[in-house]
Amino acid sequence: MDRFEFLKKIKIGRPSVPQIIFWVITITLAVTAFIAVSNFTQCWTFTNLPGIPPAQCGVTTTSDGPTITTDGTPQASDLPPAPNVIPDAATLPPTWDGASRINILFIGLDARDLEENQGPPRTDSMLLFTVDPVSKTAGMLSIPRDMWVNIPGFGYSRINTAYPSGEGAQLPGGGPELAKKTVSQFLGVPVHYYVQVDFNVFIRMVDELIDIGGCIHVEPTERMILDPIGPGMDKVVFTPGGDRKLCQGWKVLAYARNRHTSGGDTDRARRQQEVVLALGDIIFDPTNFPQFISNAPRLYNELSYGIKTDMAFDDAVKLAMLGREVSQDSIRAGVIDPQQGMAIFDKTTLNGQDASILKPVMDKIRVLRDEIFTSTGPTSPLAQGDPGALMQQEEARVRIMDGTFTPGLDQRAGSVFQSYGMNVTEVAPSPEAYNQTIVVVYGPKLYTIKWLQATFGLSDNQIRFSPDPNQTVDIEIRLGSDIAGSIP
Repeated sequence: MDRFEFLKKIKIGRPSVPQIIFWVITITLAVTAFIAVSNFTQCWTFTNLPGIPPAQCGVTTTSDGPTITTDGTPQASDLPPAPNVIPDAATLPPTWDGASRINILFIGLDARDLEENQGPPRTDSMLLFTVDPVSKTAGMLSIPRDMWVNIPGFGYSRINTAYPSGEGAQLPGGGPELAKKTVSQFLGVPVHYYVQVDFNVFIRMVDELIDIGGCIHVEPTERMILDPIGPGMDKVVFTPGGDRKLCQGWKVLAYARNRHTSGGDTDRARRQQEVVLALGDIIFDPTNFPQFISNAPRLYNELSYGIKTDMAFDDAVKLAMLGREVSQDSIRAGVIDPQQGMAIFDKTTLNGQDASILKPVMDKIRVLRDEIFTSTGPTSPLAQGDPGALMQQEEARVRIMDGTFTPGLDQRAGSVFQSYGMNVTEVAPSPEAYNQTIVVVYGPKLYTIKWLQATFGLSDNQIRFSPDPNQTVDIEIRLGSDIAGSIP
């Protein structure tokens, strides 16, 4: 039988659905395998191969150094990656426990870089904020953008290049983490968190606060032209002469960003601190604070697209509650000011171009740092000590409630907690039964919370923050079955 006769006897019909599925899967797997093998061989690094790996391999070639622009700023796209720049988790500051001193770096990005969209932007401003729950004090320190510092893994450069260096080299944590580490190394204090808010979100947040508490009050010292971001004729002339009001978010932003006064960046840093304090007056006003706290979750959900931070929302609420007990008079503000001998204007040559820098005078900067970041000097402990003693010093007003409906348990528990030195002012039945003890926090008595967690092993899920200045107590302990058995 020849081949033609054989083929005629073969019945070729339509393929079945299972056959189609089988061949589709087979072809897909074959193509996937081909791509994987191709990429593997292109990105081979175990032995030396000729040629340059393609960009998708993530391999960065080295050069003689980063390209420096005419104003002395390294281009982030040219900065090489630096291995082991970011420390591992064991060497990073721990997550805030709600009671120790906390330092937060506020980062503002350079609007010119954002408008030109030429890679990761430099930082336009850096403001390090600190709060001490023990002494109920706070402080803030502004760092000039031209400060000449050692950026870990990249050598000496202006401090405003730390952010684009981390972003361009794709380091763990990116630009914010490298900025935090740079500031921490420069000042010698830990930086626990960062907050970066884009301009549009800042304007929206300020407008919300103005709606709640009215215009903010500032005291300009020179004639200024308030000009918002971007082109347009919407400019406002702002003249000195006593107390002035800013009633729109964009004007507040323009006032804080303006650097065209005789003091340049130093003046601008002080204006930014002035705006922070003015907004704080609105937030922590007793008539405004409850409304601010109730609006916070909604605002965060609506505006989180423009807020970058590594701080948990619950920690932000703890911080806001703590801020109610920090008086304006106790907030210490400072600027690293060349006019006060804290830095020296200098010139350097970067890539053949003259560049202006500020060389720090560390002895004087350390004095300013210690005034802001410690309570009694450089040797002052940062919220250390016996938890029980700290709880007693805090003198939180505590309400004990029985969530097990055991006769007399609330009274007996009140006596037990008083024996620990706790300021129990009320006892009452609980509104409902609880298997697990719940602690409701109405006021910022954070060391009492820390003591309860350490003594009874309470988890974060058992702590509920419900700020309420109208309550007659700061802490409410709703006893559950887990603790009831330990009450004699």
